[in-house]
Amino acid sequence: MKTVFRWFGPENDAVSLKHIRQIPGVSGVVVTLPGSPVGEVWEPGQIAALKKTVEDGGLEMEVVESVEIHEDIKLGLPTRDRYLENYAQTLRNLAGFGIKVVCYNFMPVFDWTRSELAYELPDGSAVLYYDQSEIDKVTDPRKMASDMKRNSNGAYMPGWDAGKSDRLIELFDLYKGVGEEELFGNYGYFLRKIIPVAEECGIKMAVHPDDPPWSIFGLPRIVNNQKNIQRIMELVDSEYNGLTLCTGSLGSDPGNDLPSVIRHFGNQGRIHFVHARNVKIIKPGLFHESAHLSSEGSYDMYEVMKALFDTGFDGYMRPDHGRMIWGEKGRPGYGLYDRALGAQYLGGLWEAIQKAGKTR
Repeated sequence: MKTVFRWFGPENDAVSLKHIRQIPGVSGVVVTLPGSPVGEVWEPGQIAALKKTVEDGGLEMEVVESVEIHEDIKLGLPTRDRYLENYAQTLRNLAGFGIKVVCYNFMPVFDWTRSELAYELPDGSAVLYYDQSEIDKVTDPRKMASDMKRNSNGAYMPGWDAGKSDRLIELFDLYKGVGEEELFGNYGYFLRKIIPVAEECGIKMAVHPDDPPWSIFGLPRIVNNQKNIQRIMELVDSEYNGLTLCTGSLGSDPGNDLPSVIRHFGNQGRIHFVHARNVKIIKPGLFHESAHLSSEGSYDMYEVMKALFDTGFDGYMRPDHGRMIWGEKGRPGYGLYDRALGAQYLGGLWEAIQKAGKTR
């Protein structure tokens, strides 16, 4: 297993490569091209410049997140083939620079969603917070999109680009005729076009679960439980059609048994990337992020790591959303300090499980 760290680039991240390199056990960063127009090709020159920056900082660049899928693909519009060809060319270009895994999502319109980006816990730390009752009060999703941008401390937020925000009403109208079955059909079309290219390039595609893993604003969401994810894996039966196992996204639904889900897909060799974090579920539909430590959230992170170990996981893992602690200001969920603590905690669990396994 390789431990990596999410990084948004020198112009878009308050956390420096120098600081990330000092976290014991972290070998690389997970990158994106901030501001790259959704649906357009990531050009070799852009990728080369980013790779040079990362390697000059003493780290590896083998995983990419947020090669976003254009809404026309999710909607199944006639224009989707042009965007699919662009996506395929982006994969070919990324492969030329040693990218091994691409994490993406198939969430209609909205990426990850929270009702509050800086909810203060009793210890004074600030966390991402979700309250379905607050989301249900939103009558104009454009206002929520605007609030997300305004409260992000000026950070670039994948999935919340300005172009999409300007089209929200249009997109909601287009999705009125798209239910779960139609979305599965459009997803299958995407996979049948893209997975052969991924196989050709040696890039493992790893879909990120919906966050939260249920419908919001009446939009369909299908990457949200073991049954639906298994169906997705079967749409194109290839090891290159895999999963980003996000413990926080799936775990925000108490109906998802995380160790069981990990063992199910891990034994199939379909988990290529892990986003490891804990969440505190107050009740269904109401949760907040927490420290990674098992006692701080609703999940036993030892059992999560043990399930990964038992199924032979040898992919990439990054500590996911952390609290904002010790007065740090920055991108909500992506401060340095708490994620660094999380990396050490998860690394300690992994080392202990490895050593216990060797003594049996």
